[in-house]
Amino acid sequence: MSSNLHQAGVTLLKQLGRHAELVMDVYLSGSVAEDGENAAAVEKLRKADILWRPEPDQELRLKRSVRALLEEALSDERNRQIDANVGSGLATIKTLADHYKEARHAVDYSASEAYLADLSEHVYSFAEGIRYSIRVLWSRINNEFGYVGTINAKIRENELAQSQVSELLNGLEMFQFSELGEIAGDIRELRKLLITTLQETLSDCTQELSVVQGRLLELLGRFRQIQGRTRLLKGWLLYTDQHPDYQVADHVGHKQLPTLFNRADAILAPAAVDVNNTGYESELLQMVAQIKAISRVGRETIVREHDVPFALVDAEDFDIPDNPLKLAVDEYFCAVIDSGLRQSALEYHQQLALAWDQESWLYQVICGYEGLPEDHRRYFELEPIGEPHPVYTGNFIIRDVELWLA
Repeated sequence: MSSNLHQAGVTLLKQLGRHAELVMDVYLSGSVAEDGENAAAVEKLRKADILWRPEPDQELRLKRSVRALLEEALSDERNRQIDANVGSGLATIKTLADHYKEARHAVDYSASEAYLADLSEHVYSFAEGIRYSIRVLWSRINNEFGYVGTINAKIRENELAQSQVSELLNGLEMFQFSELGEIAGDIRELRKLLITTLQETLSDCTQELSVVQGRLLELLGRFRQIQGRTRLLKGWLLYTDQHPDYQVADHVGHKQLPTLFNRADAILAPAAVDVNNTGYESELLQMVAQIKAISRVGRETIVREHDVPFALVDAEDFDIPDNPLKLAVDEYFCAVIDSGLRQSALEYHQQLALAWDQESWLYQVICGYEGLPEDHRRYFELEPIGEPHPVYTGNFIIRDVELWLA
């Protein structure tokens, strides 16, 4: 059977190669007549099932499988066919898996190898088919459906692509990997095909289809916007054709201008009080005083014993003392500048017998370095000294730090 299939395939490919120019002419023109100068070649192609006649009174055309092969190989932009029938492919895969398990259980090695080869071919063909459909969708999106010439046709093509994406996503939801896991059992070959390969393929394709769906919706919105503006312009042109004596009125004389013509900038820009500007402090205080005076009109002024007079005066200056630990770190930075040498933070801490514990000192040195301005920090280099954590990878235990001039 394999030899016969091989021979038939070689014969078919030879026919395509021998009559390549005629096949491409039929592909581009759509049909071919039998009574032309290539009548003998046309008859051979018809007998090889490369050409077929849809109706008795119609001309010969290319078989759909041959046309699909040429469309995919040539990346023809007219190729808009997407196979969204995922359920049929899933059923075929399950059937072949059961055949393989049965042959393997019956110790029929030749049959099991044949079924495993068929199953592998169907799984990889199924994955490649989905990826090919996504490539076709991306090609149509990037081309903005350039194979059609009108906005209405682009919108219809966009809606067709959205329906195909929805069908593909609904079909991919049919895959239940718990069920496929039960079918595969503990057979390594089946688990590789049904679990690993299919799960990776479906995960990548589902994410990419979601991105495709978003791009299609964005493109559809732009098409509809262009369609609306085109209809408005066509309506205006139709109105002017039906009313040739129409003249645009003086819209300046109207009390309410249409939004379409009201494009002038406002004479006075919008303004608001800047409450953070100290130059307006006296005016703001007067406004607040007037508001209080209005709120007390008609009320008797009651003086309580705890009421005391107050006056607005300048606030007293006060200083917040710096943190002693921060000052000690600043002195440590100055000592490094004066010496120009590498200086260990713990050695400096021990030499001066500072009162703070070593951990707080190291924390403050690191924070002092990170808190420097970018212009000042580039003059220093800080290197932590320690070792990785013996148990938890990715953690580094800092025992000391060294600071020097860059």
